[in-house]
Amino acid sequence: MSAMRLEVTLPSRVMLDQAVTKVVAEGQGGAFCLLPRHIDMTAALVPGLLSFTSADGAQGLLGIDEGVLVKRGGDVLVATLNAMRGADLATLRATVRERFIELDEHERVARSALARLEAGVVRRFLQLGERTG
Repeated sequence: MSAMRLEVTLPSRVMLDQAVTKVVAEGQGGAFCLLPRHIDMTAALVPGLLSFTSADGAQGLLGIDEGVLVKRGGDVLVATLNAMRGADLATLRATVRERFIELDEHERVARSALARLEAGVVRRFLQLGERTG
C-alpha cells in the first residue's frame, strides 16, 4: 500500500508531518476514513479525535479542536486551532472534551461581553447625536 503525507498545522507551528497509510477524522457529518487512493476532498472538522496509521504500522492519536482537512493527491493537510498528542484513547477523549469545550464556553462568554460593549458604544453615539442634533 502506498503512503500519504499527513501534515497537522497549528497557528504557530507544524505539529506533525509524517508518512501515513490511513487517517480517520471526525467531520460535521460524522467520522470518515482516508486511504491513499481515495479521491481528493475537503472537510470541516469538529473537536474530537484524529487517528492515523504511520507508514511503519504504528497507530497515532491526536486530540484536535475544530479545523479543516484537505486531501489532495498524496497529501492530507489538517489546519486546526489546537491539538494534542496522546497514547490512551479514553484519557485523550476526556481531555479533548474538557479542554476544547471549555475553550468554546470562554469564547462564547467573551463574544457576549464584546457584543454588550459594542451595543453600549452605539447607544452612546446615538445619545450624543440626539444632544447635538
